[in-house]
Amino acid sequence: MTARTLQGFMELLPEEQIVMEKMKSVIAHTYELFGFAPLDTPVLELAEVLLSKSGGDTEKQIYEFKKGDTNLAMRFDLTVPLAKYVALYNNNLTFPFKRYQIGKVYRGERPQKGRFREFYQCDIDIIDRDELNIVYDAEVLAVIYTVFNKLELPAFKIYINNRKLLSGFLESLDIADKTVDVLRLVDKIKKIPEEAFLGELNDMGLPQEKNRKLLEFIKINGLNNEIIAKLENLNISNENFVCGLDELKTVINQAHNLGINPNNIQIDLSITRGLDYYTGTVYETFFDDYPQFGSVCSGGRYDNLSSVFMDKKFPGVGISIGLTRLFDQLRDNGLLKIAGSTPNKVLIITQNPDFADKAINLAGELRRNDIPADVMLRNCKFKKKMEYANKIKIPYLVIIGEEEIQNNTYTIKDMNSGEQHTVTIDELLGLIK
Repeated sequence: MTARTLQGFMELLPEEQIVMEKMKSVIAHTYELFGFAPLDTPVLELAEVLLSKSGGDTEKQIYEFKKGDTNLAMRFDLTVPLAKYVALYNNNLTFPFKRYQIGKVYRGERPQKGRFREFYQCDIDIIDRDELNIVYDAEVLAVIYTVFNKLELPAFKIYINNRKLLSGFLESLDIADKTVDVLRLVDKIKKIPEEAFLGELNDMGLPQEKNRKLLEFIKINGLNNEIIAKLENLNISNENFVCGLDELKTVINQAHNLGINPNNIQIDLSITRGLDYYTGTVYETFFDDYPQFGSVCSGGRYDNLSSVFMDKKFPGVGISIGLTRLFDQLRDNGLLKIAGSTPNKVLIITQNPDFADKAINLAGELRRNDIPADVMLRNCKFKKKMEYANKIKIPYLVIIGEEEIQNNTYTIKDMNSGEQHTVTIDELLGLIK
């Protein structure tokens, strides 16, 4: 049998997996800094639960199968399981409920560059009963900003909009009946020529003069305060538009209070997140110098998370980072610091097999001090042990030989600088920490 892995499923070498795990850890730690509690939901759910909010390509992509008389499916995102979770446990939860989940999801789509059948999503959501304060939309901005800074990724910008602005603008043009179709089309405007965009609007039966006004509206640009001023100067009294503008101003102002660098936030009226799911604030995050990556973090505000499961209203706001896709693109473009194939900071080697007890004792002492350490136990020549240390790119090497045994000392070598010192156990602990 030939060993092979299914297309669309990522497997990494140890040195790559270490970086992936560090990224997950940074993301989880940042989410917890903002008060999000961890949540884990089953990979397998009843098919009827996962298909409750599906539509379009989702039903075609979902992994569904039958076990006995039960129709099962593998989760295709982390949002529908969250909706089920809130519906089930809302009487036991304290609202506003802030949760994060980092887990694998599954989609049976055609594998291609940047598209996986199994991939990690890193989600946060803030959910409340009946009404959710708009300031939380700014807090989500702060989470994105903090995560991407802590990950030390390339320069990025979070593009923000409020869908009420566009729906209110369409209502002011008396074409509200086309809102859903127009929002989906606007979401694609950066991928198609302007004339093609106008052509599709014409195909919807919209008047040409209104199509031009719509295009001019979407193209409003400038600094954030300039865009807000231009929107105010339109003097549109539509209730939806006014509400959307007020919410957008609040989010921008609170983002400043939260310490977000204004250069990392940009209002963009063409950002709509094509899903009908979103009802207010929407986000898309792009790297300034790598637009070909597409959006690396997106999400927004929604009115009612659990509407298909219950009558109670649970509005929320959330975002998702597609970690597998992000890692894949960063790695392929040489933007990740991939080091050795071990999480250990120290490798202990001996010049004589008889010194193994001292080496093992030292490893235990290092671990008790929270220093990841290992002992090279293979019985081979000293040169081979050094080759192994270089190959795994260990940061520090500790050598135990005759002199070290006699003087109860250790020789430590910094593998990056090449510097070497003979030290006591206390000095060794101080150097590595």
